[in-house]
Amino acid sequence: MNARHRQRGWVGLIVILLALVIVGMLAQTLLKQYGLLPGDRAASTTAGPRGVGPTTPVSGDPTTTTPAPTNALERARGLEQTLQQQAEEIGKRIDAQTQSK
Repeated sequence: MNARHRQRGWVGLIVILLALVIVGMLAQTLLKQYGLLPGDRAASTTAGPRGVGPTTPVSGDPTTTTPAPTNALERARGLEQTLQQQAEEIGKRIDAQTQSK
């Protein structure tokens, strides 16, 4: 009984380690595809954008739309700026509501 109990622990540990290796390999592959890890740049350029819908402006007048950033870092910076602006607007609304009470 004691030997079986010890083996269950080792089997569980091996299964967990195997699962971690698989998850790590998948994460590495995804990061390479997004261009966040140095490595095979051909895979990240041939994969294309990962979004639904067109990546080019939809309206007929190109002066009214801004071109979509092509780099993942540029998209992340744009998202960060948008979130900061929204946070500032929400903060101003909260301040205005607390002052009016």
